[in-house]
Amino acid sequence: MTTRKYFGTDGVRGMVGEFPITPEFALKLGWAAGKVLSKSGTKKVIIGKDTRISGYLLETSLEAGLIAAGINVVLLGPMPTPAVAYLSQTFRAEAGIVISASHNPYHDNGIKFFGGDGKKLPDEVELEIEAMLDEPMTCVASDKLGKARRLENADGRYIEFCKGQFPKELSLEGLKIVLDCANGATYHIAPAVMRELGAEVICTACEPNGVNINEKCGATHVDALKRHVLEHQADVGIAYDGDGDRVMMVDHNGRVFDGDDIVYIIAAQAQRSGQLKGGVVGTVMSNMGLENALKEKDIPFERSKVGDRYVLSKLQEHGWTIGGESSGHVLNLDLIPTGDGIVSSLQVLAAMVAQNQTLKDLGAGFVKYPMKMINVRYAKGTDPVSADIVQQTVKEVEAELADKGRVLLRKSGTEPVVRVMVEAEQEKQVIDFATKIAQVVESVSN
Repeated sequence: MTTRKYFGTDGVRGMVGEFPITPEFALKLGWAAGKVLSKSGTKKVIIGKDTRISGYLLETSLEAGLIAAGINVVLLGPMPTPAVAYLSQTFRAEAGIVISASHNPYHDNGIKFFGGDGKKLPDEVELEIEAMLDEPMTCVASDKLGKARRLENADGRYIEFCKGQFPKELSLEGLKIVLDCANGATYHIAPAVMRELGAEVICTACEPNGVNINEKCGATHVDALKRHVLEHQADVGIAYDGDGDRVMMVDHNGRVFDGDDIVYIIAAQAQRSGQLKGGVVGTVMSNMGLENALKEKDIPFERSKVGDRYVLSKLQEHGWTIGGESSGHVLNLDLIPTGDGIVSSLQVLAAMVAQNQTLKDLGAGFVKYPMKMINVRYAKGTDPVSADIVQQTVKEVEAELADKGRVLLRKSGTEPVVRVMVEAEQEKQVIDFATKIAQVVESVSN
């Protein structure tokens, strides 16, 4: 595939004020996307954002570029990423644009696109937009300019959609839930959904001010959530990330349930209710305990590369519907075409109510293997993973582990780092083997 200049695996992302996250580039990107998307259809694009202060700047620039290309713009304001994907479908828009850097700190931001089907734009469309960015910017005639309007009831529409994914015969009455919304895009959505379904809700990190998004809170910082769950003697705690497509959960004892746990619970409940289609897709980082737990239930399991787009691709390849990453991206393709933290947490809550069990009880069939990850930096231009001594060491460790563990060496996609990961039944074994391999990788990395 042609090398990308601007789009990464999740749109365009970087520090605000540094290229490409500048008002000038956002203006040109809006125009380029508008020129590509204006060739057919309704000539309408929806824009949503998380709660970063820089969202105002990028939203205005994108809006101007799209309008100059003849595209009508519908502004949603702060909305979770999956809400933009959903509303792009219901509004028959050409595309949805999300202004967010997900779980990153406030000084970063990003721009990502969804097609009118609620899925990420096909590679060929992104490449067409990149090509258009190299063209000089023009403006359509005044009578062809797009218009902009704000959708006042966007949150209400999405709240009703989320509630619709919870079984009508069930209720959350009697459950005390702590919600950590990361001071992000779910702050006004998730509490309303849970309360309207009957739960007693205690909110934390639900007061965004533009610069506190993901700050020691949310799906990547669950210590505060654990404290609140124990302090309030809640039944369960739920943490979303800044744009609402990731979720982590905490049981009444303060134990963290990550994406692997959540995928297991959702798949097991789907099997019980006769709604499981095929198997489950994880990634190369999914815990080996997940694979074993699903095997115990005769549920097929396959791994993809890291990244929700790769999980989605493998699900579509098999015609399956449930998959996810340990980081908290969970896919329920029967319900929504992209990862949705609120919808995924509702599936777990539905299982708790339907089975009259605690979160701890639901996860009891899944025992995690101890895992150790060591990051080893390497010099530019070297390839330590393919070195003979490294490959030989890996083979020796794999032979000792047999079928009771696994080894993974993976180059980071964003920095010159080799991630050395070992899983096994015994924690000491995991630490010893990971350290041994990392030392060999380091010896050939300079």
